[in-house]
Amino acid sequence: MKIITEKKEMQQMAKQLQSKGKTIGFVPTMGYLHEGHLTLVRKAKKENDIVVMSIFVNPLQFGPDEDYEAYPRDQKRDERLAETTGVDLLFIPNVSDMYDAELSTKMSVVKRNHALCGNDRPGHFDGVVTVLAKLFHIVMPDKAYFGLKDAQQFAVVAGMVADYDFPVQLIPVETVRDANGLAVSSRNVYLSAREKEQAPCIYKSLLLAKHKIEQGATDVEEIKSAVIDFLKSRTDALIDYVDILSYPELQPLEQIHGRIIIAIAVKFSKARLIDNIIFDVS
Repeated sequence: MKIITEKKEMQQMAKQLQSKGKTIGFVPTMGYLHEGHLTLVRKAKKENDIVVMSIFVNPLQFGPDEDYEAYPRDQKRDERLAETTGVDLLFIPNVSDMYDAELSTKMSVVKRNHALCGNDRPGHFDGVVTVLAKLFHIVMPDKAYFGLKDAQQFAVVAGMVADYDFPVQLIPVETVRDANGLAVSSRNVYLSAREKEQAPCIYKSLLLAKHKIEQGATDVEEIKSAVIDFLKSRTDALIDYVDILSYPELQPLEQIHGRIIIAIAVKFSKARLIDNIIFDVS
């Protein structure tokens, strides 16, 4: 595995690979790797000649009251995991190289961001699309892999790729879960022992909602209330949101039909966790 720290070198390497007819699979991350990231690498390895992973904690997607400085980092551990999982090129730029001058243009998300996590994080998805636009130009991948735990992010990025004709195919990958159903996340490390026992109820509440829909329930507010009651009775978490929307448009539903997402965000004492399920309703 080769580690690259400068964007110009990474771009030159990508050009060389393309000239040799090699396909590039790209896994963008913010590091502190877990099984979810490694699952993306394994899938990318099956489908491409070369796998590139980036590790970059992007300051543009953190708000003034969010945890940019506290975001967990362990580069040496990440390097070991990336290499043993089969990453060929590990791109670890620093902030000054990625943003070497004040931006003269601004990317702004206007759809799919005014819901779920976007409601309370103004500017967050602007930062996401900005860094990914840069990374797509630097790495020049044929395919880019994203976990669906961050389903809103995937929807927003898919919109950007379609709008601006990026020559990259986005590959969504199902959420990786622990045996108890908890979605793996870098922030799970912040959960207390009691919270770790309670956190699997997030996924259980999603399954409850899905079961109600499959049994014929159609009232969105009634289903959301059942999920909220389930979480309140089984966890100490504060509920940020529970919502049922069309996917990937992320629009409110008058009737439950088509492809939908049931999404949840909760706040434990030191960790905000998100989860969702996406499925089709006839």
